Amino acid sequence: MKSIEQLALQGARVFIRVDFNVPIKDGKVTDATRIRGALETVRYARSRGAKLILASHLGRPDGKFKPELTLGPVAHELAAALDCPVALLPDCIGPTVEQHVAAMAPGDVVLLENLRFHAEEEANDPAFARALAGLCDVYVNDAFGTAHRAHASTAGIVEHVGDAGAGFLLFAEVRALSTLLQSPARPFAAVVGGAKVSDKIALMRNLLARIDDLLIGGAMAYTFLRARGVEVGASRVEEARLDMARDLLAEAEERGVRVALPVDHVIAQKFEESAPPSVTDGESIQQGWMGLDIGPRTRQQYADILSRAATVLWNGPMGVFEWSAYAAGTLAVANAVGDSHAHSVVGGGDSVAALTQSGRSGDITHISTGGGASLEFLEGKVLPGIAALDAKEGRCA
Repeated sequence: MKSIEQLALQGARVFIRVDFNVPIKDGKVTDATRIRGALETVRYARSRGAKLILASHLGRPDGKFKPELTLGPVAHELAAALDCPVALLPDCIGPTVEQHVAAMAPGDVVLLENLRFHAEEEANDPAFARALAGLCDVYVNDAFGTAHRAHASTAGIVEHVGDAGAGFLLFAEVRALSTLLQSPARPFAAVVGGAKVSDKIALMRNLLARIDDLLIGGAMAYTFLRARGVEVGASRVEEARLDMARDLLAEAEERGVRVALPVDHVIAQKFEESAPPSVTDGESIQQGWMGLDIGPRTRQQYADILSRAATVLWNGPMGVFEWSAYAAGTLAVANAVGDSHAHSVVGGGDSVAALTQSGRSGDITHISTGGGASLEFLEGKVLPGIAALDAKEGRCA
C-alpha cells in the first residue's frame, strides 16, 4: 500500500475519501474531530499543487436525498479550518459535478455532496464507482473508519483510477495496528471491556497468540466469571456464550496467557444512574445485586499489570462509564495506560472518551479513530478498503 507521499500530485485531480460523518445540530458541526483528522492529508495535497475533490458519507440516508444530511455544514467547517474556500458541489457524480471539477485550478478544494444519497455507494455499484473514478487522476483513501466497508468510494473506485494510496490518517492507523499483530514488544497486555462477549470474542481469540496478559472488564466480565463458577448475582450474563467463554479461558491457559478478571466490584440493586453504589469484598456478587464497574482492588491489580507491560492495547470500558458513580474503573484504566511506559494503542468510543476526560490522551502512543474498522483489523479480518489499495500497488509494481 502506497502512502500519499509516493503519489504524483502536482496538477492532478486528487479524489480523497475522507470520513466527515460528524454530528450536526441546527446546521452546525458539533464535533469536528474527524474533520481535523483529515487536515494533514488535505493540507499536504494542497501544498503539492493538487486539485482536491473530497468525498464522504454522512448518516444513513438510505440512497435518498435528505436535506438534514447535506454536507453543507461540513464544507463551512472545513473552509474555516483550511482558511480557504471549499465549494460544496450539488451531487457527487453527473455533468454538473464534472464541469466544476474541470474548471478547478491547483490548490482548489471541492467537497462532493453526501455519497450515500446514492444507493449505489453502499452497493459498490461498478458504474457508480467508475463515475467517481472519472473525476480524478489519483485516489487517496484517508477514511480508516469506513475501510471495513466494501463500498464504491472505498473499494470499487480503486481499480478504475490511475494511481492510489493511503492518506496520513489511514496509513498511521494501519501501521499502529499492524505493529500489535506482527511485532509487539513483550510483555503485551490487552485490556478488553464492553457489554457483550459476542462483540469482542473474535478480537480476544486473535490476540491470544500474541499477548501475555488479558485483562477483562465491563459487563462481559460477568459471563467469564460465571463460566469459572463464580456467583455474579443479578449481573448481566450471556447464558448462550458461557461455553464460548470457557473455551477462550481454556485456550488462554494452553497458550500461557494470564487472564485477569475482576476480584471485586462496584455494585447496585438496580440498573439506574441514581442507584446507590456499594463495593464487594471479593469476586462474588450476592443475589439481588449487579456489577456495574470494577472495584478498587481490581483497579490496582490491573494498574500493576499495565505498569510492567511493554505494549498495551485497550478497547472497551470497565463499567457503565456514562454514569459518574460507575466510571472510576474506566478512568483508572485510562490513567494506568497513560502512566505506563508502554507502546500504547487505545480504541473504542468509551475508551477514547475516558482518555479525554482524564486528560491522558497526550500520553498514548496511538488513539484509533476507526471504531468498527479497528476492531475488525485486530480480529484479523481483511478490510476491503485496504485490500483494494494493496491490490492496486501490486498491479502497478
